[in-house]
Amino acid sequence: MAFSASDVKKLREMTGVGMMDCKKALAETDGDFDKAIDWLREKGMAQQQKKAGKIAAEGVSFAYVAENGIGVVVEVNSQTDFVAKNDIFQNFVKDIAVVIAEQNPADVESLKGMTYPGTDRTVDEVTADKVLAIGENLQIRRFVRYDTGVNVGYVHAGGKVGVLVNLEVEGIDAAAVTELGKDVAMQICAMNPNFRDKSDVSQEALDKEKEIQLALMDNDPKMANKPAQVKEKIVMGKMGKYYEENCLLQMEFVKEKGVSVEQHVAAVAKQLGGKIAVVKYTRYATGEGIEKKVSDLAAEVAEQLNAAKKG
Repeated sequence: MAFSASDVKKLREMTGVGMMDCKKALAETDGDFDKAIDWLREKGMAQQQKKAGKIAAEGVSFAYVAENGIGVVVEVNSQTDFVAKNDIFQNFVKDIAVVIAEQNPADVESLKGMTYPGTDRTVDEVTADKVLAIGENLQIRRFVRYDTGVNVGYVHAGGKVGVLVNLEVEGIDAAAVTELGKDVAMQICAMNPNFRDKSDVSQEALDKEKEIQLALMDNDPKMANKPAQVKEKIVMGKMGKYYEENCLLQMEFVKEKGVSVEQHVAAVAKQLGGKIAVVKYTRYATGEGIEKKVSDLAAEVAEQLNAAKKG
């Protein structure tokens, strides 16, 4: 069965696969569209298995708040930053956030079995299609879903960082605290606090900080000979600084010098005539903790040339 250039174009639009691969698929299947799609699927699945071992350390961290107030922050990884900026990939991440908000999966594995928006197929099946269309390994890495209180999301630098803040609000309309939530989310994005509040700091963390400060004094010629009780008092005095550097609510608010985040939240609540509390938050920096492969361009080109010769 003969096929035309418009057939190749149509197949490309249907599958998202490159023109040359679509042409080859139609040639291999005598111009039969259904068989050509199956042929591409088979090749795509084979490519996916090959790409599965490749490190996906780029991608997008995306924060989403549904109309019903449910908030989601999700990280989806790709192999390259170039693909992370691709519209197909960006829309895929947004759809995954919608699935999480609407279907409430327990974890990433259960998410893969959920129904993808606008289809009767699973997230896992559609992910395989995206790998075929985009040509890279894609991984849904992690997500958090908040279904109570007021949720506000913030996405920095096109998805390099995604933040979701959860507020408990009394006597104030939820829409009135959106700006505050965004400011707090930006603070979290910029400062990356280790704790929400000083009351959340574990005794283990406090003991470790105390140990570090005492060691610093022992190694300082001016402080080394001070009595132990004096050093202890000095260390306790420095703990306030530790809270300011590590705890969100005790940090200086980035938009107002000399005022802590806690004080700013209280001031906004008073102005609006109610109560506001920062209950929890999640901050995802895309690719954090993933060991990235050092790229050897010459080796990659040589590998592709060898593969082309064998093909």
